Amino acid sequence: MIVAERKPMEEILAEIEDFQKILVLGCKGCTTVCCSGGPKEVETLSTLIRMDRKQKGKEVETLEASTELQCEPESVKPMLENLANQYDVVLSMACGAGVQTVAKLFPDQRVFPALNTNFTGMAEEHGVWTEACLACGDCILGKTAGICPVTRCAKGLLNGACGGASEGKCEVSKDRPCAWQEIYHGLKRLNLLHYLKEKPQVKAWPIHPGKVVREDLRQEKAT
Repeated sequence: MIVAERKPMEEILAEIEDFQKILVLGCKGCTTVCCSGGPKEVETLSTLIRMDRKQKGKEVETLEASTELQCEPESVKPMLENLANQYDVVLSMACGAGVQTVAKLFPDQRVFPALNTNFTGMAEEHGVWTEACLACGDCILGKTAGICPVTRCAKGLLNGACGGASEGKCEVSKDRPCAWQEIYHGLKRLNLLHYLKEKPQVKAWPIHPGKVVREDLRQEKAT
């Protein structure tokens, strides 16, 4: 999932200072899971905005809403069209993709991000997330025991290990497990160590990254 954190309140308040009707728009997808932009966080942020304005003796009206997926036009467009006359600015509590989706659908609307998007990651424990995927487009997890060396190795080594680890910890970051030692033990457990004896891996980085076109789905919609 995409992991994000709320921006400092001082930054958020400064961005919306000149607006009186504010739509605080959450997302029930990734940012709900990582506890940064779901309905609960929308309510909290709205309350903090109203408290700030009250202390300053200024008026404000906050409208709270959440979409299923803010990065999906079909999810967000109908909602915002119905609320079009009720707000001056959208304060998005989605990832960067959600913010950009809203801005693209409503180019004449002011849209501000309330979150900083950090990475694509996984939950280690409650309240702790770790970067796990660079979305590089050439996945090799099947040969690395489900451990991504591009993101989880501090050096991003496709072919390891580097030999600098000590007691299973990375020499670059002492509290970080050596990804290639974990890969080795994972492959050994699965009886797949032969992958480490193959010729060095070369990454097939996308030549034209940033866009995926599924013609079958486009044709399906057209019919």
